[in-house]
Amino acid sequence: MEHWKRTIERANRCFMLGELVDAREAYLQALALAQVLFARWADADEAVAACVISHHNLADLHLRLNQPEESAEYLCAIHQLLLQTLQDPRQAPALREAALRQSSKTYVELLTFISEHGEYPRTHRLLHIDTAAQPNAARAFYGAH
Repeated sequence: MEHWKRTIERANRCFMLGELVDAREAYLQALALAQVLFARWADADEAVAACVISHHNLADLHLRLNQPEESAEYLCAIHQLLLQTLQDPRQAPALREAALRQSSKTYVELLTFISEHGEYPRTHRLLHIDTAAQPNAARAFYGAH
């Protein structure tokens, strides 16, 4: 966990200084660490939080680079990971519970992103929005979660 924290802090410093290439590299390193250690951390809440933070930081970075579709990919990836984790009986109960708690936050982030930047193919697929068959898209958002 300490290595992940140091990596995120370095990435955040680069981001704040506008050194976006270096920030992206450090955020990707932090994400890799969080993914490798996801089911192995002693504290399930910390494991899930590290994954969420890593994905959301990369999403923010891509928005700053004016790459909203890439941002959508990271937001969808973490939400999907949490949904898969909480439904996987092979995962530890504590990890599944932590994924459930955090999934409401990732869901809200996705909805906020869509309201500000519009839909992208992956957000559409993830949230199961069929606008032709479902005239009230907001109802589909809530039904998908």
